Amino acid sequence: MEYKFDSRESWKILMKWKYPLLIIVLVTAALAAFFSGPRFITPLFKSYAVVYPDNIKPYSKESTTEQMIQIFHSQDIEDSVIRKFDLGRHYGIDPHYKYFQTELLRRYGENVKIGKTNYEAVRVEVLDKSPDTAKLMVDALLHFYNKKVRRMQKEKFRELANAYAGQLHRSVEMMDSIKNRLRVLGTQKGIFEYPYESQQIMKAYLRNVRGGAEAVNTKEARRLAKNMEKYGGELVQLVKMLQKEAAAYVKVKLSYEVEYRHVVSNVTYINEVTHPFVPDKKDYPVRWLIVLISELSVLTLSLIVISFLEKRHRMEN
Repeated sequence: MEYKFDSRESWKILMKWKYPLLIIVLVTAALAAFFSGPRFITPLFKSYAVVYPDNIKPYSKESTTEQMIQIFHSQDIEDSVIRKFDLGRHYGIDPHYKYFQTELLRRYGENVKIGKTNYEAVRVEVLDKSPDTAKLMVDALLHFYNKKVRRMQKEKFRELANAYAGQLHRSVEMMDSIKNRLRVLGTQKGIFEYPYESQQIMKAYLRNVRGGAEAVNTKEARRLAKNMEKYGGELVQLVKMLQKEAAAYVKVKLSYEVEYRHVVSNVTYINEVTHPFVPDKKDYPVRWLIVLISELSVLTLSLIVISFLEKRHRMEN
């Protein structure tokens, strides 16, 4: 049996059954409005914040916005929010239920939405039966995000700071070793400054050659000249090494101070574009939309059934 749609036939049927259909539509609207009320569907309020990531660098090819979303979805942040608001009890889930954790995470995922906006910001959105709790949960998510990123960043900066500290310690040991050797050359060998002492030895030699009242020819001068000949090269090399080590120490010290400053600082990692607020109007359910969809569905179904019955009745007659 084939049925073809005929608009004129449908109009006739509609006029014939207009009063029953009107009753059906009104009853459907009343029932939809009643069953979509707070007695059957718990109204939910929405609070949200729009934020940008700040003071962080991406770990891989992902953007800082994508990285932010990933951190918001981390298990420890979810667990922290669940514990803070005791969401198992708040959602009315039986703690002895076999799949308590699964149901809790499902409800959390339905009510907490983290997504990217068209302008590369992140929207943190929470639905809850309490408008105050919705706002506080958004605040908590931002707080736990800052706390987690700060911990992650400090761990990395602490590793770098420790590496630089070790390098500084080795540099200090090297400079102390060089200084000790220079001290030995100065106290035991009488060599303190190669260019100056070489000049003084040459003057003493010249005065000795020329003779006169200022002539010097002492055993100490000869000993010093011999030591300069033997240890002069080492003295020059040690001085250069000390200068290079001191320059390297200053460079590493600056890098260490940068990393250490990150370790002890408490910067934030969020720029809030839209601050969370306490909503004064429910976001779910949208009762007029439920009533409209219910009416259209019932009306369409009623017309199909009536059309089928009318067609069958004519065929029987």
